[in-house]
Parts: sequence; C-alpha cells; structure tokens
Amino acid sequence: MTSRTGRVERVTKETSVLVEVGLDGTGAADIATGVGFYDHMLHQLARHGLMDLTVRVTGDLEIDAHHTMEDTAIALGEAFAAALGDKAGISRYGHVLLPMDEVLVQCAVDLSGRAYVVHDEPELAPYIGPVYPTSMTRHIVESFGHAARITLHLSVLRACRAGARPDAHHVVEAQFKALARALRAAVEPDPRHTGVPSTKGAL
Repeated sequence: MTSRTGRVERVTKETSVLVEVGLDGTGAADIATGVGFYDHMLHQLARHGLMDLTVRVTGDLEIDAHHTMEDTAIALGEAFAAALGDKAGISRYGHVLLPMDEVLVQCAVDLSGRAYVVHDEPELAPYIGPVYPTSMTRHIVESFGHAARITLHLSVLRACRAGARPDAHHVVEAQFKALARALRAAVEPDPRHTGVPSTKGAL
C-alpha cells in the first residue's frame, strides 16, 4: 500500500484553510484554528486515529466560529478522501463503543463512497469555552462525513447519571475519540484483501 496522504487548501471570503492528513502516521498533530476547544478535539482525532494531521486556519472569528469550524471540517473530509485513494486493501468498516467517565458513545463508519450521516446527542450547555457552540458538533460531523463521502453513525448512548446534567466537554470529546477509533479501524489494511472491498469493484 503506497503512502496515504491528502492535502487540501480551501480559501473563501470567510476563511483560509490548509489541511494535511497522513493515514499511516503516529498521531502527530500541528493544529491552529483559532478555536481552542476545536483544536483540542482535532488533536483527539489525530492521536486516537493515529493520523498525522496538520490544520492551519484563518477565519472570520470576529463574526463567530461557525465558518471556521465548518470549512475546516469540509477540508478535513476532502483531505481524508484524497488520502484513501482507490481504497484497495482497506478494512472499509470500523466501529467502536467508547466510554469516557460517565459518557458512552457508539460510532460506526463505512468508507462507502456514499455520504450519509446520522448523529444523535442530548441537549447540552450552549458553549464550551468562550467560542465553541455545542450545536456545532453535529454540523462538524455532517460536514466531515459528506465531504469524505462516507457513511457515519455517531450516537451518545449515555451522557450522565440519571437526574444529572451532562458535562458538555466530556460528551463532545467522547464523540471525537469514538470517531477517531472507528476511522482508524476502517482505514487499516486487511491482509486478506488485495483489491477494493466491494462486489462492485469500486468504492
């Protein structure tokens, strides 16, 4: 399997985004989006997905963080798709049931070439830190999944003890870690597959 890397530059009137992805890395990350908590989540994606990840973003944060996070997720999905190439020899499917203290998250992915995203999480406090709206997690996941052209199901099965209020930081971080581990499993080489893992012959 040749080196699997992808690089995308996305420039609009709202943002300038550079993303580089190496699927066969060690989890090394060089990330600066201007949104601290988002940087923290992308570090989780790199570390637990064993992807080498570079993300450099300049965005219109004077308005809000929406465009910055959305465009980063789109570029990340495009770079991920580019790194996969023709998908020959990959496992294709990945899934994980991931605990983080009181939170339990399930993620399943199919690197199918078909964009379909299902995302379920409970209502959370509106912000984590000063500029990360928790409503953006779903939009980030959807933007990434559609740009990467994958089938992605991500669900929070348990957010807190009965009667307690969810810790938004834990709920969101567990989702990014679960996504990372599912993607890691799906991109892993399958020694019994030399071609594309589909009866169609293409993904």
